[in-house]
Amino acid sequence: MSNATCPLNFIRVDDNISRINAFLVSSLVIFYLYIPLVYIVLFLVFDFSIKLFFQEITSPLSFVSKRVKQIFHMKDAFVDGGAKRLAGFFGLFFMVLLLGTHFLHSWTVSFVIALLYLSCSSLDILFRFCIGCKIYFIIKKIYPNFMK
Repeated sequence: MSNATCPLNFIRVDDNISRINAFLVSSLVIFYLYIPLVYIVLFLVFDFSIKLFFQEITSPLSFVSKRVKQIFHMKDAFVDGGAKRLAGFFGLFFMVLLLGTHFLHSWTVSFVIALLYLSCSSLDILFRFCIGCKIYFIIKKIYPNFMK
């Protein structure tokens, strides 16, 4: 998603903070794959839930992401907030699936889900190509009132 993208829901979010946050979540998912502690995934479900259903500023990873942005003096890069919100719902979905497969002791499925999440997240982190955002724009063309 480029900075020139017009807002579809007129709420804009900083793409740099979003990408830092995606990096932190991806790092925790990799750590989970290395040491499969359920507390890591529970924390990620908690963090995604706070961001999506409450105030983003109370999310621990959002707080850390904002501090990292300040430390590295990164400039603002605003993008459509609705697209990033849908991407957040996809992230929460992946974390809930990861949590469910952990409790079912289905390690192979957990690994596949984690790899799918890491693939999507890596595209956003490295190339600013957000799969959830692209899906959002397609849905908005078909259903203009989506996520209002």
